[in-house]
Amino acid sequence: MIPVEQVSSLHYQVIVEGPYSCDLIFADLNTFPRLGHEVFSTHFDITPGAAYNVAFGLHRLGVRVGWAADFGNDFFSQFVLNRAQDAGLDTSLFRQHPIPIRTVTSAFSFQADRAFVTYMDRIEPTSLIPLIETYRPPFLMFMHLKHDAAFHETARIAHQRGVAILMDCQETSLTLADPRVGVAVQAIDIFAANASEACQLTGAASVTEALARLSQLTPTVVIKMGTDGALAQRGDESVRVPALKVEVVDTTGAGDCFNCGFLYGLLRGYSLRECVRCGNICGGLAVTAPGSQALPDAAELERRLKDYPE
Repeated sequence: MIPVEQVSSLHYQVIVEGPYSCDLIFADLNTFPRLGHEVFSTHFDITPGAAYNVAFGLHRLGVRVGWAADFGNDFFSQFVLNRAQDAGLDTSLFRQHPIPIRTVTSAFSFQADRAFVTYMDRIEPTSLIPLIETYRPPFLMFMHLKHDAAFHETARIAHQRGVAILMDCQETSLTLADPRVGVAVQAIDIFAANASEACQLTGAASVTEALARLSQLTPTVVIKMGTDGALAQRGDESVRVPALKVEVVDTTGAGDCFNCGFLYGLLRGYSLRECVRCGNICGGLAVTAPGSQALPDAAELERRLKDYPE
């Protein structure tokens, strides 16, 4: 891994790989939609989501972030692309295509959790190896669990070039019963998942058991537990950090926003506990508004970090 003191000389501190999403957020629902019934929400918003949340959040925190993403000529691509440009994101790594590349999510947001319906146009993935060779960022972030041959080659080159990999799990049907999945988790430096994802992936009956199993495979594991805070383990060090107390408006993208804060802490050279606190601050503030609109800048994060409850 590249020392923190050398970060200022680099073009990118983090390169994020992952698709955009155009999120249609239905909030303040009194019940979940059922077949044959109509449900009304009292709050609605359209926001960019998925990897946009991470790129935008890191940018807000003053991190030099490159986002490798594909956009098409459809309305949803153009909506997110325009928002990214308005937010001042670096667009150098965007790939624009003369075809529709639609990624649309309807999010049904409740106080404690949310449910999604998503549509994605498929597009052939592009190798990240040229970006790693060119920029050699301290961190490369994958938004989803990957275990194919292209990922392993990317991970091999990344580690040769001193690039650390953070991978988020996201919802998946994969489990560690498939040996290819275990090998993929072993190939990364930091693995992040929410509580249900971690238990489903490992087959564990509790998050502490899931943390223990995943920690046997990868150096750093983080499990995000919403209002219950977050667990993390790095080597023999294990921490549990309570959540930030906030008024919940929309939980969509909270886990992505957590990852922003955690990466910020890593780049600052903070302890594992402080990194998790940074993640909780970003994830907690994110749920006070739709999408990633309420993410903090570095000054606010640092102020809240000083006053973080034990």
